[in-house]
Amino acid sequence: MAVSPFAPKALPVLPPLDGVRLAACEAGIRYRDRKDLLLVLLPAGTTVGGVLTQSKTASAPVEWCRARLADGGARALVVNSGNANAFTGMRGRAAVEATVASAAAAAGCRPEEVFVASTGVIGEPLEPDRFKHLLGGLAADAQATAWEDAAHAIMTTDTYPKLATRTAELGGVPVTISGIAKGAGMIAPDMATMLAFVFTDAPLAAPVVQGLCATAAANTFNAITVDSDTSTSDTALLFATGTAAAGGAPSISDATDGRLDAFAEALEELMRDLAHQVVKDGEGVRKFVGITVTGAESDAAARRIAFSIANSPLVKTAFAGEDPNWGRIVMAVGKAGEAADRDRLAIWFGEMRVAVDGERDSDYREETVAAYMTGAELEVRVDVGVGEGRSKVWTCDLTADYVSINADYRS
Repeated sequence: MAVSPFAPKALPVLPPLDGVRLAACEAGIRYRDRKDLLLVLLPAGTTVGGVLTQSKTASAPVEWCRARLADGGARALVVNSGNANAFTGMRGRAAVEATVASAAAAAGCRPEEVFVASTGVIGEPLEPDRFKHLLGGLAADAQATAWEDAAHAIMTTDTYPKLATRTAELGGVPVTISGIAKGAGMIAPDMATMLAFVFTDAPLAAPVVQGLCATAAANTFNAITVDSDTSTSDTALLFATGTAAAGGAPSISDATDGRLDAFAEALEELMRDLAHQVVKDGEGVRKFVGITVTGAESDAAARRIAFSIANSPLVKTAFAGEDPNWGRIVMAVGKAGEAADRDRLAIWFGEMRVAVDGERDSDYREETVAAYMTGAELEVRVDVGVGEGRSKVWTCDLTADYVSINADYRS
């Protein structure tokens, strides 16, 4: 596959995060000559929160993580690519249990402290005997600097690894937030989407971690779409090691503590960075598009209208063809099922208003807007004229390459 035109020229270098060690290897689960198995080791006292797919056909790893999140503690994470271990019945559950047992032995922890995630083909049994024996070696080899290997190991049809890091102050003490993600297709949020694993050394109680993760996901992972399809395997986890307490960072047990504000802002910024990278690596992508809807009855209504536009194949193919076809935006607003005043509707492509008061803007010039559409990053804004609701989501174009990639995915 051709590398996304949005791939960074250089990957960010994530700093060591006290207590977090990572290792990846080639297990041959589906791919040849590429890393496809990741183990992350976490120190005692690590807390965890997460958001998981709401798909009614969720994978066995998702079910395991959902049950474990209630405990709020974590010591290890195992991720494999190439096989989603979804729609695999009792064999899928057995594969998770076997993986967890081996990981717990390698990490020296309880099985309940192991989190798992799988990504890849749906419906094919995952054979843990092909890789569980490798976890002990990965534990021995784990290093604090192996972030890039980790990001590579969780890729499927991604064309580049996705990494991000930020710093923030917690009670006047610097703390670090770093994360990796994967995703390129089957991307439509219904919690968060794709796989994303974020780590911090901040000392945060488990309920605080859960709240921060869910809140940040709402306007980041939960505000993107590539193809409107929600995965069976979507998993976003936030791990807090608490090791920054040794440097004086305060332990936070109250989600309303004002000292969290800067941390929460940095976390959302990092998760938005990862979410945007997923869209920018969308299968066959050539355009990255922000869709802003204003004037809706509520923020929730604005979100639904925005996704109606962002998921429309006709709108997305117009982006691919660099066609300023604002009539398709009108169509997508109308089909969303939310209140909209046709005669007050206004649409902008970039800073250029193309429609106002329910008809084409008198200043509209096709050649000017068409020139704007040749850009790699586009902004569309729509005001539906009925209220104060507002939302923004991000999407990409739909190209022939997307069809080719997915037509050949299993063959």
